[in-house]
Amino acid sequence: MSRFLAIGECMVELADTGNGLLRRGFAGDTFNTAWYARKLLPPAWQVSYLTAVGDDALSDEMLAFMQASDIDTRVIRRIAGASPGLYMISLKSGERSFSYWRDTSAARQLARDAGHLRVAMNQADMIYFSGITLGIMSPGDCALFLAETKAAKARGAMVAFDTNYRPRLWNGRHDAGEVMLAAARAATVVLPGLEDEQVLFGPCDAAAVAARYGEADLVVVKDGANGATIFEGGQATHVPAVAPDAVIDTTAAGDSFSAGFLVRRALGDDAVSAARFAARVASQVVGARGALVDISTSFSG
Repeated sequence: MSRFLAIGECMVELADTGNGLLRRGFAGDTFNTAWYARKLLPPAWQVSYLTAVGDDALSDEMLAFMQASDIDTRVIRRIAGASPGLYMISLKSGERSFSYWRDTSAARQLARDAGHLRVAMNQADMIYFSGITLGIMSPGDCALFLAETKAAKARGAMVAFDTNYRPRLWNGRHDAGEVMLAAARAATVVLPGLEDEQVLFGPCDAAAVAARYGEADLVVVKDGANGATIFEGGQATHVPAVAPDAVIDTTAAGDSFSAGFLVRRALGDDAVSAARFAARVASQVVGARGALVDISTSFSG
């Protein structure tokens, strides 16, 4: 059985449902990608999630939700006395903003056990992580994590890195750019968002982003409603976004795009076909409310 391993932080999500009411769920960038990957991959693939959770009731419910979604939780670490992080979504005209409570999140310790991390990665055919995965770690844990990721790439795993830069996670640190570049060197596929790149590195276009991460085999620069540009083998190909009937909620648009793209690559599609498929997935997601929404799996790439 082939195995897709996503690594990062799943959080308790509070979403505004109107009239002052909040709906509780579970989400987080790499978990969202794992959730959509499970929807899109055939049963011959196992989808696993690596994080750390606490031993409280919310952690129990989070694990139960993952298992009910057919996501393998056996590599998740449990930290005594800890609990998950929490965030709340606010929406205005389809665009979201977030408030976070994650300073003591158990997921910050996901890479603390080197042996556990190595075993989990060694079992995977495809590994996916993000800039948020790196941003929640201590510098020492991050260095360990990237060393293990580089080793997984060397043994032949497909390693995908989505830059997902969130400035508040790097507050007080000045090495975010350096860490992103190190992560790209440990990856075979890099999926940067153009807007994030401009925040982190200053004004740039898709070609400059691709050059920055040129040590990867494949760079897919995501630019929201403007689509994505594929850089591979010295060639650049633009793939337009697929417009939904209406933009309801852009939460998880990039996460679902990454899932669609990586799933089709895992199943043998070329990069451009995979990006076209991914654009259709993301279009469905932004047309509904919430990070995790029902999508059609009947269309082909």
